[in-house]
Amino acid sequence: MTGRRRKRSTFLPGLLTRHARNGVLSAGTAVACAALLAGCGVVPGTTGDAGGDPITVMTWAPQDTKATNKPGMPAFARAYARWVNSHGGINGRKLNVLTCNDHNDSVAAAKCARRAAKENVVAVVGSYSQYADSFFPSLEGAGIPYIGGYGITNAEFTSPLSYPVNGGQPALLAGLGSALADACGPVALIRPDTIAGDQLPPLLDSGLKAGGHRPARDQRAAEDATEYDGHADLALRTTTTDPGNEGCVVPALGDRNGTFMDSFRRAREDYPDVRTATVLGSVDQTVIDATGGASGPYEGSYITGWYPVASDPRWDAMKRVIKEEAFDDNRIDPADAGVQTTWIAYTVFREVVESLGNGEVTADTVTEALDDGLRLSTGGLTPTLHWQFQDKLASVGFPRLVNANVTLQVVREGRLVSARKGFVDTTKTLENADVNY
Repeated sequence: MTGRRRKRSTFLPGLLTRHARNGVLSAGTAVACAALLAGCGVVPGTTGDAGGDPITVMTWAPQDTKATNKPGMPAFARAYARWVNSHGGINGRKLNVLTCNDHNDSVAAAKCARRAAKENVVAVVGSYSQYADSFFPSLEGAGIPYIGGYGITNAEFTSPLSYPVNGGQPALLAGLGSALADACGPVALIRPDTIAGDQLPPLLDSGLKAGGHRPARDQRAAEDATEYDGHADLALRTTTTDPGNEGCVVPALGDRNGTFMDSFRRAREDYPDVRTATVLGSVDQTVIDATGGASGPYEGSYITGWYPVASDPRWDAMKRVIKEEAFDDNRIDPADAGVQTTWIAYTVFREVVESLGNGEVTADTVTEALDDGLRLSTGGLTPTLHWQFQDKLASVGFPRLVNANVTLQVVREGRLVSARKGFVDTTKTLENADVNY
């Protein structure tokens, strides 16, 4: 009914060997199921001929936490499934999306991955979690590909079962550093005091260094703090030491950026002018509006993103899905980088399944299609994507990073607009990054 999974192994150092899953239906059970289909059920997430069993995938993200929350990602995944199924499915097969809340917690993240394995999903698609070390062992053990994660952890760019659609934090920070090198005096980075946060300073510094700028002042901060008065004051003192050279403050605190900016706005009245800059995902148009628009602290800020601005017509297809299936769901913001990443990840997944025709859709066949060099278009939202065993950035610890492009945006008159036409490729900058993982 599903076919036996072949055993596969991986060869990147430090990664778990991936074993085939057990539990394939025996011939006798298959015959019984054929005779008693209504009572016997099916194996979730696997398919036979077109129009057969549903294709089951999972999307996870943190929700209802005191730190980072990405409720729009699983909400959009469910809306996408409704939209696909209302238009005939994928190759005639229904798409079944399971969602999971990782609670911004390593134990919960591991539970999500174990559930994915138990439910026999064919892929985890368009998800966010800081706890890759907790969830990847279960995915690798079950042979489940991870397509289009948010790019928040190093493991997403090392695991052979990871297929990232963007350059994650490495590309965003390297691109931002390059943009700030010519525009800023002293630079201060305020980032979470977490393992994921530890990865940010060398990446920002790689871009600054490429432009001949000295490293940023690294300020660690609690990711769930209720105020950042001390950090705002320190950042301002650090970046105003040269009166003739305007400094830049770079908060990279995710959902807590707004909390930092509240403290920063109060503190900056006692200091000379500085610029602010950050990465998309920490700031979007909604945040800019909520903090005062053109009169707020983000006016003039440089912001790097992975994709074109939300007003770009290349997002029209995604917006149609939202309009048709989730018009009144305020969790789904088309300008949110998590929602955008989920759209691109599901676009990739759909193309992979369509490439299989009427063949079997399992975790193995999806992985094989991706590993065999399938080239995937995202409608111009990214370069054409395809993954090799090790790509250009393997030498600096990112063998799975295939899209190092970023967009440079700026806040002008309270609106987030393109600061430079097209994409900026950060590959060369990252190749020279001083990262040690």
